[in-house]
Amino acid sequence: MTTSMGRNMFDGYIICGTPRTGSTLLCKLLESARTAGTPHSFYRRQDVSEWAEEWKLPDRDTMSELEFNAAYLNAAIAAGKGGTGIFGLRLMRENLDELSAILDQIFPQLPSDRARLEKAFGRILCIHLSREDKLAQAVSLIKAEQTGLWHIAPDGTEIERVAPPKEPQYDFERIRREVTELETYDAAWNIWFAEQGISPLRVGYERLAANPAATLLGICEALGVRAPDAEDVSPGVAKLSDDTSLDWMRRYRLDAAVRRIGRMRAMPSSPPPSR
Repeated sequence: MTTSMGRNMFDGYIICGTPRTGSTLLCKLLESARTAGTPHSFYRRQDVSEWAEEWKLPDRDTMSELEFNAAYLNAAIAAGKGGTGIFGLRLMRENLDELSAILDQIFPQLPSDRARLEKAFGRILCIHLSREDKLAQAVSLIKAEQTGLWHIAPDGTEIERVAPPKEPQYDFERIRREVTELETYDAAWNIWFAEQGISPLRVGYERLAANPAATLLGICEALGVRAPDAEDVSPGVAKLSDDTSLDWMRRYRLDAAVRRIGRMRAMPSSPPPSR
C-alpha cells in the first residue's frame, strides 16, 4: 500500500494513549519491524532533558526557548524515524496540549492542532490505543506506581524499574479515582479527534495483548509499510498482571457493591401515596 511514486501513505504516526494500555509493547513491536520508525515518548515533559542530552543538543541556557524547541523537534523526528522512512511518536493525552503549544511557537498562526502536527510531522496516522477494562488498567497503573516496577521481559527479567521494590497496598479510593481519571483521558482523546476531524486507527489493548503479531501487521498495512513475517514477531514485554491484580479487582467490585447498597439504604423512603 504505497502511492504510485512508491512513497509511504503516511510520513508518521502518533500512538495516542493513556497509561497501561500496552503502549510500550506496541512501541517495541513497531521498532522491531524495522520499517515503521522507533516511537518513544519524546514529549513527555519529565524526559525532555534526558532526550536532549542523549541527542547532544546545546545547553538550553545557550539559546532561546524557540531555538531549543526547534532543535529538539528536528532531533525528535530523526530519532523517531530510526533510519526508516516514517516517524513514530507515543503521546499521552496529558502531554498533548503542551506539545501543541510548542508547535504553535515554532509554527505560529496555524488554525488547529491537526494543522500544527501535520506541519511538523507531515501526513500522520493517529493510532488510538485504549483499554476496555478501565478497572484492570487502573489496578495495573497503581501497582506499577507503588512497586516501582513498570515493565518486564517475557523471560521475567526487569526492563523498567523506577523505585526500590515495595509491597503494593490495596486502596479502594485511589483505584476509584484512577478509574475516573483514565475514563476522562480516554474520552478527551475522542473529543479531540472529533474536534480535529481525525479518524484514528483504533487499537484495543485486549487484542494487542492477545495477538501482538496480528496487531502489528494491521498497523503496518494501515501505514503502507512492509510488515515482518508473523512468525518473526516476538513481544518485547510481558504482562505484569498477577494474583494480586485479580484480588484487587475482586475486592474493588465487592467494596463498590457494598457502598452502593449502603447509599441506597441511606436514601429517604418515599412517602405513601395520598388517598
